[in-house]
Order: sequence, then C-alpha cells, then structure tokens
Amino acid sequence: MKRKQAAIRKTSNSVMLNDVRRVYGKGGGAVVALDGISIGFARGTFTAVMGPSGSGKSTFLHCAAGLDRPTSGSVFIDDQPLAGLKERQLTELRRERIGFVFQSFNLLPALTVWQNVTLPQELDGRRANRAAVAEVLERVGLADRHKHRPGELSGGQQQRVAIARALVARPAVIFADEPTGALDTQTAADVLDLLREPVRSQGQTVVMVTHDPVAASWADQVVFLADGKLAGSLAAPTAEQVAERLTHLGARGRTPDLAVAR
Repeated sequence: MKRKQAAIRKTSNSVMLNDVRRVYGKGGGAVVALDGISIGFARGTFTAVMGPSGSGKSTFLHCAAGLDRPTSGSVFIDDQPLAGLKERQLTELRRERIGFVFQSFNLLPALTVWQNVTLPQELDGRRANRAAVAEVLERVGLADRHKHRPGELSGGQQQRVAIARALVARPAVIFADEPTGALDTQTAADVLDLLREPVRSQGQTVVMVTHDPVAASWADQVVFLADGKLAGSLAAPTAEQVAERLTHLGARGRTPDLAVAR
C-alpha cells in the first residue's frame, strides 16, 4: 500500500467526497443520513462542519475519515481512494495519514502522556521518533508533563495530549469531533489555537464538527449540513454570522437559497 500511495499524484485536496450517500436500514425503514455529498477540503485549510441535530454531521465525519463506509460514492484521503481497501489497509491509512481529536479525549488512563502520544505508532509496529514527540509536546505546552497520567491532568491538558497524538505523525488531515465540547471558554480557545497552528505552520488540513458558533469562527470556512445534504457555506466566518445561519437551518432543514459549498 505504501508504494501505491507514493506513486499517486498529489491534488490540491487532502479530503475529497464524491456523491457520497449513506443509508441505514432497508425498505420502508431506511434512513438516508447522507444524500449525495460532493465536497473537497484543500490542503492547509481549517473547516468547521455544522448543522442542526440529525443533519448528518457525525455520519459525514465518519465516512470522510474512513470510520464508516458509504453506501455509494467515493472518498479520497490524500488522493488515496478508500473504496476497495481491506480493513487492515484502511487501519494503516488512518494511522499514517489521519489524526483524530474527540470530545472525550480517548486517552488510556494507565499510560503516561508520552505513551498515549506514541501509542498509534507503537500499535503500527513503528518506533516513535523521540525528537518529534518531544517537539510536539513542547508545541502543545506539555513538555514538563510527559510522565503524568491523564488522571493527573485537567480536561484542557488531556485534550492537548489528544492533539499531540494527532499531530505527531504529521497526518494529511486531522478530524476533530466536538473537540471543545467539554471545555470552558478560555481552555476551548487555547485548544482551537492549537488546532489552527498546524494549518498555518505545516500546511495540514483540519476538519472539525462542532455545534458551537464561537468554535466555528476560528475556521477558515464553515460548511453547513441539513437533512444529509450540503446547505451552504461561510468564508472567514464570525460567530454571529454562523449563529444566524444556523437559525435558518434549524426549523425547516435545508434552506433552498443558500449557496452550496463545493
């Protein structure tokens, strides 16, 4: 797989979805969670994905990140098509090219900060680059906490560990699912600044699902979903603009006059 990936010609997008549909169930009980999504996320950009409850945000993230397989359509990560990959190949691609940050941190309590950060590489049978780990822990402000365990850290510090774990392999894209949902306002701002940093300095791509207009305002653009479809976008958003757009989506689902993001 690695040889095939190396031969692929790079495009401008770290993530691409082409006419992606995801249907759960069959017959009269079928639920269409995603209904023909086509969108690309350019390298070196930070995008927030928003929408009302039930709009398909979580399914969108899971399909885009290779955690769930679409019913139809295609997904590309760093120009690698996910369709046709076996589970082992898909797991390897996620470890090498994708970073994840979740609201619940997903840290192992028995492991130190250093061990949690290096765990994905250890599971992949690779020896962690100690200099790279030390550098990323310095970037997230945890250089002096590398021997601590999650229970000895605040919620914000635990989320910094999760971000360091996502950054250390220099993935093409980082998917963040409500990364500030469990944090206070100031800590959330610190975490969002950390998510923006690799976009600015490393040209990495961040795609963040959030319900918070303030969090979304840190992104370069916001993409809206409603009823499993793209329902518009905002470039250089403010929290007020995002909140206003959401009010139009919440009551009736997809708003026809919104420009669809491509």
